[in-house]
Formats: sequence, C-alpha cells, structure tokens
Amino acid sequence: MRAKPARPPKNTPPQPAWQRQAETLGRSRLAYPVASLILLVPCFWQSRLQAGDLSSHIYNAWLAQLIEAGRAPGLVIARQTTNVLFDLMLSGILRVAGAGAAQRIAVSLAVLVFIWGAFAFASVVSGRRAWRVLPIIAMLAYGWVFHVGFFNFYLSLGLCFAAMALCWEWRPRRSAAAVPVLLVAWLAHALPVAWTLSLLAYLWLARRRGHRPRLYLLAACLGGIVLLRVALGASMFTRWFSTQILTATGLDQVRVFDSKYDLILCGLVLIWGLPLLGVLRQPLAQLAAASIPFQFCVLTAFGILVLPTLVLLPGYKHALAFIAERMSLALGICICGSLAGVRSRPYQNYLLALVVLVFFGFLFRDEGVFNAFEDRMERLVAQLPPGQRVTGGITASNLHVDALNHMIDRVCLGRCYSYANYEPSTTQFRIRVVGQSPIVVSTYEDSWSLQAGVYTVKERDLPLYEINLDPNGRMVLLSLQPGGPSGMTSWNPL
Repeated sequence: MRAKPARPPKNTPPQPAWQRQAETLGRSRLAYPVASLILLVPCFWQSRLQAGDLSSHIYNAWLAQLIEAGRAPGLVIARQTTNVLFDLMLSGILRVAGAGAAQRIAVSLAVLVFIWGAFAFASVVSGRRAWRVLPIIAMLAYGWVFHVGFFNFYLSLGLCFAAMALCWEWRPRRSAAAVPVLLVAWLAHALPVAWTLSLLAYLWLARRRGHRPRLYLLAACLGGIVLLRVALGASMFTRWFSTQILTATGLDQVRVFDSKYDLILCGLVLIWGLPLLGVLRQPLAQLAAASIPFQFCVLTAFGILVLPTLVLLPGYKHALAFIAERMSLALGICICGSLAGVRSRPYQNYLLALVVLVFFGFLFRDEGVFNAFEDRMERLVAQLPPGQRVTGGITASNLHVDALNHMIDRVCLGRCYSYANYEPSTTQFRIRVVGQSPIVVSTYEDSWSLQAGVYTVKERDLPLYEINLDPNGRMVLLSLQPGGPSGMTSWNPL
C-alpha cells in the first residue's frame, strides 16, 4: 500500500544526512524483505519461543491429531467460525514439519501480518511511509499480548489494521478488497473485527462532517460507549479492574515480565509524549485534536477505560478475559499512526534506538532463563513412562506475564498428557471435552483448581504426577495421592 509523501511542516529543523539516506533506503524494493528478516530475529534467537499460551496451542494441535486417529477418548473437534485460525495454521504445519517448526513458522507469519498491517495503517493515516515508528511497532508486536500468547487475537488485529488501511480513502476497489481480509480476521478472533467495524463506521460518518460537527460526533460516540457499559453490566456477568487506567494509555504492552520493564515504559512515555507536545504547540492544535486518527485513539482509550475487561458471553463456560489488555495493543498502534507524520528531532531518534535495544535485550535475557527452566521440566518428565497424566505446580504469578503457567503443555507434547489443559473445557476452542476423559479434566472448574493448586485428587485421576519445587528450590516430580490436594509454588525465575 503506497502512501503519499507528506510535506514537511514549516519551522522544522532540517533532516540529518543519515535520516535522508534511511528514507531513500525505505523507498527501495529491498526495504520490506530486509526489514522482515530483522523483525523476525526474536522468533529464532532462542531454543524455543516463550509465549505463554503458545504452549497450549501447540499441545492442542497435537491432541487434534490424536482425536482424528481415535486415540483421545472423550475429546472431539468442534466446528467454529472464530478463535480458530492460528490453531488451524499450527495443525496444518505440524503435520508436515513437526512441532518445533510449526511454532516458529506460525508465529513468524502472525508477527509479519501484525507488523505490516500496523505499518500499512500508520502509513496511510499519516500520509507517509511510517518507517520512523516501525521500531515502536516492533516493540508493541513483541510485547504483552505476544508473550501471553493470544495469537488468534494478535493475528486478527494485524489483519484488521490492513483492512482499515484499505478502507481509509473509501475507494470502491480497495474497500471491496477489505471484505475478505475482515472475514479471515473473524476466523482468527471476533473482537478486533467488531472494533474495526465500529471505527470504520465512525470514519465514514466523520468524513462527511467539518471539524466542529466531528467533535460533536465524537462526544456522541463516547456517550454510546457508556451506554454499552451499562447494557453489558445489566445483561451478563462482567468485571472491571482499576488496572484498566494504565491499560488505557497503551503503555502496558511494554511491561512484559518484571519491574525492569518499567524503564521501557518510561522511555515510551518520552517517545510518545515529546512529539505530542510538539503537535499541541502548533497553531493548528485544535485541528490536530479534531483529526480522525487522534479520535480513533480517544475512542479506543475511552472504551478500554470504561468497558469491562471480563465478560461471560452466553454459551461459554469461561469468560472472555483480558479485553482491556488486548485492546491496549490496538491503542498503541493507533498512537503510532497519529504520531507517524510528526517530524522528530535527532535526540528523539537516539532515545528511541536506546529504548528499543534495551527492550529486546531484556527479552533475550529473560527468554533464555525460561528456556533453561523448561529444559529442567523436560528432564523430569522424561523419567516417566509414556502416556502419564502430569500437571504443573509452579507459577510465576508475580510477573506481568506468567511464563510458567502453561509450560507443562509443551513439555508433555508427544510424551504425556497435560491433565489440567484448560482449552477443552472452556468451549472457546475447537478441541472440546465430552463427558469424562482419561487425558484431561472434564470441567473448567477442575482445570482452574489444578492450575491454582487447590484441586482434591480423586481415584479416577490416578496415576497423576505433579512438577513442583521443594523448599530448596529444586524441581521435583511428585506422585499425587487420592484425597490429597494438588499444590502450587510461586516462583520468580528471573
């Protein structure tokens, strides 16, 4: 998607030579493949991808093969139209390339779809190729949502940004091309599609109004979000948390694991805040405030702040959770789009480079620690006979992303059964449990109890093993007994 170059604003400092050369390189045909290779480095720099729910996704892709072969009693593959695209990708690649390659290929495709969809959106709304904000997009792409492992949502959001870029000028052919993109995005996850259709409706209405009526339209939409909050609270179970105040800034995406990522958050405050202050000092500040990209940010941030982050939808046994945290990623990209056309000063570029390098340095170090932890789990499970039931009794709940929560799923792949596997009992995924199964608990309540360490072991669960830590911090394999509780140890490997 080619964007028209924007005219430089008046009274701005001249660009340094290196920046002009970088923009020239950005117009070459090699720019996109070279950038893609660089952007995919974090998908290959460790022995495994550490991305939370990814372990669960690949384990359940393996279970799907067992179901098809008639070797997974009590489990079925259900047909569904959303929250399934990434799982289908994993299953297809798993058949021909194995589990390790399937994870790297599927995640790499998701990363490229997300980054270039976000880049296309930022380029179109700013009127110039958004190379200046690509490093920020890369940080967001490998932030909280990525490391939690919400890849169906992540993939859908990238496709939705591509669809919005196609629809930005409302040209018939480009808008028609956005329809199949949105249909594929729905197959991945419905939430970004609903958000996108709402913003496209706002875009269509706002384009037909002047700046002052557009602000009236914005106020009406903000009021509509409040009414939606009231309607949701009156019709279904919902939860709102005070942490949504930070989430409504988009900054939480770079707080990946522990407190050291707060340094990255502070750096991102400066990276976003300094250009924004520069815009607001311009005589056309009111025009900037009335611009549609800025209003996209306002609408998204207000929705994150006001709407509940947990909703129990009819027909499901598990609530749609972390809505605000997910949509914070969408807000971050909208902010990038609003600021992509603002000319930066050299010191701002140096600050950006420093923050990006430190961020990815933190990720490399932390993911190495988690991979070493998973190595220890694999060595313990290898001591068991094949086909045993195993649960994980170690959590890192004090981290922003609990990288240990679903680690046992991938460890069990091809070796044992992750007995607390949560996907089949939620009815949110294509693998479903029907009645009692010897390889997974049949209800989400039992799955949650096992993951929380408060499950009472029953005779039918035996033999059941648990990976935990002893008082000296050594990883041990325990054989659980009937009538006794499962356990859970909180541990910070960082």
